[in-house]
Amino acid sequence: MQSGTEDTADGEGDAGHRGRERAVALEPLGHHKTAVLTTFRRDGTPVTTPVTIVVDGGRAVFRTYDRAWKAKRLRNNPDVEVAPSTARGRPLGPAIRARTRRIDGDEARVARRLLARRAPLLQGIVVPLTHRLARYRTLHYELVPVDG
Repeated sequence: MQSGTEDTADGEGDAGHRGRERAVALEPLGHHKTAVLTTFRRDGTPVTTPVTIVVDGGRAVFRTYDRAWKAKRLRNNPDVEVAPSTARGRPLGPAIRARTRRIDGDEARVARRLLARRAPLLQGIVVPLTHRLARYRTLHYELVPVDG
């Protein structure tokens, strides 16, 4: 028997349990199209930015472009805080500590579709067109809540 892979009474292993915990942690974000993302500079200074966010079960995704300062900060430090917010970035609830993970390939295609469904005009047309015209590379990120 391997530690961490045993089935529980309901037939799910630890992965199922973690997925439910993530879904519960991300649930407050699911009611809002926008979240305020707090990234951290190398010296620890927080920088907040509103982003369109989609919560799909136990995962949340957002996107930015390769030359954005936010992307550079995420490369240096994937730890963030995220809170539901207004479109202008005014927090509407408590922040959740999370770690970002850059996604690509099939995961990015799914994220792109989820974002376009969430905000059809902005994320389905305006953002992709702007990125293409400016010759930016679009980067997709997954948010994974961290404990404590």
